[in-house]
Amino acid sequence: MKDIMTAPFLRETCETASNMYRLGWDERNGGNISVLLDEAEAAEYLDMDRVLRRVQTGFDAKALAGRLFIVTGTGKYFRNIAKQPEKDLGVIRISADGSEAELLWGYSDGGSFTSELPAHLMTHISRLAADPLHRVVTHCHPTHTVAMTRVHPLDERSFTRSLWKTCTECVIVFPDGVGVLPWMVCGTNAIGEATAAKMKEYRLVVWASHGIYGTGRTLDEAFGLIETVEKAAQLYMLTAHLPILNTMTDEQLEAAAERFGVDYRRDFLDL
Repeated sequence: MKDIMTAPFLRETCETASNMYRLGWDERNGGNISVLLDEAEAAEYLDMDRVLRRVQTGFDAKALAGRLFIVTGTGKYFRNIAKQPEKDLGVIRISADGSEAELLWGYSDGGSFTSELPAHLMTHISRLAADPLHRVVTHCHPTHTVAMTRVHPLDERSFTRSLWKTCTECVIVFPDGVGVLPWMVCGTNAIGEATAAKMKEYRLVVWASHGIYGTGRTLDEAFGLIETVEKAAQLYMLTAHLPILNTMTDEQLEAAAERFGVDYRRDFLDL
């Protein structure tokens, strides 16, 4: 059996967590990551018959029965993950009835998965229905995105339009727009259900006065989506209080989207 410390899925998760901390998106123990693993690949590094512990998932996750995930732990600091992945990460398998997560590796200090696991799993279910190649859910607290939720209306259309109009790449990178939720108590099934409902049509969901959920087929894709939203939110916050002399028209947003062949939200444009 191969050394799990050399597994690409573990190394990529560690690198992503370090980058998110470096950018200031995951202060203290803020934020979490979960990645759907390929069973054949994981079996090269793990004894699939050895279950270390069983923990309740907190909801009916039967739709993910038998699926494997690498997940950040509750109370863990992103800045430490690369140094001690065996403590701060865990590989779990969802039980046949969806009520339990079977720990196959990790959380060596007795810890457990992130308190946001129900929200992650609900989002995985939604995104897999929309895109069978989906694999990644990331949650973090990017500074300017959170700041923008304090001064901007919280409806998807206007929020997305403000981001799109800050710089050309936005309508190309997230042409499906950004979902937005009002403030809700985190770590609950209610916010998980609300997020999963939005994820049926968005890959990104902003939580007001809290952070953002980003998804993708790879860690790079999910990271890049959040990175682009955060850059746009920064530009918005730098300029929103100033007289805006130049901005992209809806016709120009349409032209950019058409040029790059992306499936954009036409109902978000006034044409």
